[in-house]
Amino acid sequence: MKNYIPIFILLLTTISCASAEDQQDYSNDEIRTLLPYDAIPAITEPQFVFASAAKLDADAPVIGVNLNGESHAYSLYLLNGHEIVNDVVGGQNIATTW
Repeated sequence: MKNYIPIFILLLTTISCASAEDQQDYSNDEIRTLLPYDAIPAITEPQFVFASAAKLDADAPVIGVNLNGESHAYSLYLLNGHEIVNDVVGGQNIATTW
């Protein structure tokens, strides 16, 4: 039991320090804009290839959408640079965001 007391005290100290930081007032901080409005263009007319021709690793992350029997997959590597894909899947207009 004595071995747990220092660990318990350290844990309580860490929690109290983290709680004190969370209470800081950031309401007067300046908002800084790094990119101008609409600086990251959405993909509005995506082009698709078969999975075998996609040049992605088998475990590459994608967002998959399946609507009304139609499936599309959006590479997260591609979405890192565009963030939004406007598309039509299964006759439905969709916006895929990352």
